[in-house]
Amino acid sequence: MSVSLADYRAAVTAPGATVPVLTSAVGRFPVAMFSFATLLYVQRESGSFAVAGAVSAGSLVGVALGSVLQGRLMDRRGPSGVLLVVATLFALGAGGLVAAVETRVALPVVVAVALFTGLVMPAMPGASRALWERLVPSGPRREAAYSYEAISLEVFFILGPGVAALLASTPWPGTGTAVAVAATVVGTVGFALSGPVRGSRPLPSTGATLWGAIASPGMRTIALAGLGFGLVVGAVEVGVPAVATGLGEPWLGGALLSAWSVTSVLVGVLYGMRPWPRALHLRMPVLVAGFGVLVLAMWLAGVADSLVLLVIAMLAAGGLITPQTTGHSLIVEVVAPRGAATEAFGWVVTAITVGAAVGQSLAGVVVEAAGASGAFLTGGAAGLLVGAVLWVRRRTIEGTPSAA
Repeated sequence: MSVSLADYRAAVTAPGATVPVLTSAVGRFPVAMFSFATLLYVQRESGSFAVAGAVSAGSLVGVALGSVLQGRLMDRRGPSGVLLVVATLFALGAGGLVAAVETRVALPVVVAVALFTGLVMPAMPGASRALWERLVPSGPRREAAYSYEAISLEVFFILGPGVAALLASTPWPGTGTAVAVAATVVGTVGFALSGPVRGSRPLPSTGATLWGAIASPGMRTIALAGLGFGLVVGAVEVGVPAVATGLGEPWLGGALLSAWSVTSVLVGVLYGMRPWPRALHLRMPVLVAGFGVLVLAMWLAGVADSLVLLVIAMLAAGGLITPQTTGHSLIVEVVAPRGAATEAFGWVVTAITVGAAVGQSLAGVVVEAAGASGAFLTGGAAGLLVGAVLWVRRRTIEGTPSAA
C-alpha cells in the first residue's frame, strides 16, 4: 500500500492529535542525541574514544532494556502515569551522570550511572506510535501516521547526533547532554498530560508470556532487522566524527550527519509513495544489505583518502535509512500481538539501540587501532551479514494476519 501527502496531512491533523504530535516530537528528538552527546562529552573529558564508547554503550543498553519494560507497563497500565514517573527518574539519573563525569570517578561507576539513566529514559517512541491506533482509523491514514513516526524518528536518530556534535564544540562539552535531558523531560511530561494520552486505556491482551511480544517469530525477525540497522548507524556515528577530528575540523562531523538526515527524509517521503520492493518480507533484507554495501563504499573512499567520495557515499547510504525505519513500523503493525503494541515497538527500539551500542563500541576500538575509516568497514560488514540472515528468515514476516 502506498500513501499520499494528503494522507500524511490528514493523520497529523486528526482530532486530538495536535498536542501529542508536538510534545512527542520534543520528547523523541533526543532519543539518539542523548547517547551520542554523552559519547562526545566523555571523549572530550577523557581524551579516549574507547572510554567514551563504553559509557555511551552503557546508556544505550539501559535504553534497550527500558524500552521493553516500560512498553509492557504502558500496555498494561496506560502510558500517562508510567511516563511521568520515568521522566522524573531520568532527570535525576542524568544529573548524577554529569556529576560523575565532571568529578572523574572510576569508569565502572560512570558506566553504571549511564546504564541506569538509559533504563529510565522515557520510552517515547513506542508510546507515541501506539497512540495512533486510537487517533486515526486503519488504512492509508494509519499507514501515513506510522510512516510519519518512522520518518520523524529517523530524523531524530540522524539529526540528533549532528546537533550533539555541534553543541559539544561549545566551551562546555556537556551542553549537548544537558539540552537532550531538558527536551526529553519537557516533551515527555507534556505528552503524558495531553488529553488523548491521559484517556488511553489498555487493550485486552491475547495472552502474556515471560518473553512477551518477542515470542512471535515475526517479531524476532523485525527485531533482527532493527539490530542490523543499529549496528550500521552506530559505526557510522563514530566513524564520521573520527574522520572530522582527524582532519582537524570537529564541526564537520555534525554537519555531515545533519546532511545525512536531509537525504534520509527526502528519500523517505518519496519512497513511501512508491516503495520497492513492495513486499515487506523482501524489503527488509534488501534494504539492510544495500545499506551495508553503501557504508562499505564509505570505507573504500576513506582508504582512497577522498573526502568527496566519502560524502557522496554517505549521502547515498542516508537514502536507505528512512525506508528501513518505516518498514520496521509497518511490520510491527502486522506481527505484534493484540494488546502489546507499545511493548512490540519497544523491542524494535531495543534492537536498534543494542545494535547502536555494539556498533559504537566496536567502531571506537577499531578507530583507536586502525584509523577512522575502519569504523565504516565494521558497519558495512555487519549490514551485509544481517541482510543475509533476514533473507533466510523472510518467510516469518510474510502474510501474517494483522492483530492491530
